[in-house]
Amino acid sequence: MNIIVTGASQGLGYALVRKLAQSGNHRIIALSRNSRKLKELQKTCAAAYEQSKVFPLPFDLAAADYQPALQSILQCIDKVDILVNNAGLLVRKPFELMTDEDFDTIFNINVKSVFRLSQLLLPYFSRPAHIVNISSMGAFQGSAKFPGLSLYSAAKGAVVVLTETMAEELNDTGIKVNCLAFGAVQTEMLSSAFPGYKAPIKPDEMANFVADFALNGHRYFNGKTLPVSSSTP
Repeated sequence: MNIIVTGASQGLGYALVRKLAQSGNHRIIALSRNSRKLKELQKTCAAAYEQSKVFPLPFDLAAADYQPALQSILQCIDKVDILVNNAGLLVRKPFELMTDEDFDTIFNINVKSVFRLSQLLLPYFSRPAHIVNISSMGAFQGSAKFPGLSLYSAAKGAVVVLTETMAEELNDTGIKVNCLAFGAVQTEMLSSAFPGYKAPIKPDEMANFVADFALNGHRYFNGKTLPVSSSTP
């Protein structure tokens, strides 16, 4: 399979690329801003999982022009079977201190990048194909919320609705679109926002679930958001 994973240089994305490389004969594009960590990931996977090939793609999803990323992708693969829109940005700040810049930055990375990359790749998706968007339990109406995450939760809520509408509009194309809403996972991003907090799930554990869902979930689901959390909302 030809697979693209965004936010691949750390946390879940890093663990997911490794799990996918282990799971079969795949060509995986690992996309992130951090070129050094991507090269480390490529080296690690090449040494451990010879059946798969990982291509590091350093790219900032906040960039104005996505064409360079598309050209780099097409140099490695000619079609896309799976896209995991995992990249995210978490800013913890009281609501009254949030700024317009915070709003734009958080929504650009968490929502607009999903829209732009998915739309750009439409002509290159296989039939069938699977787009997996990553959201948060903080996006669920009625779920427990962390204070300081108003814009992050709102952005992840937008991802949920975007998933539903993408699935509806792409229903006749063979492209399936689903969303996974995570509870707390012990990633670098979480540790930075909540120092000292210990999440119940590690990235490697979550990566096992996400890899299987990315490979097989489109057989059973389309336009759905599945909560992936060990706690009750």
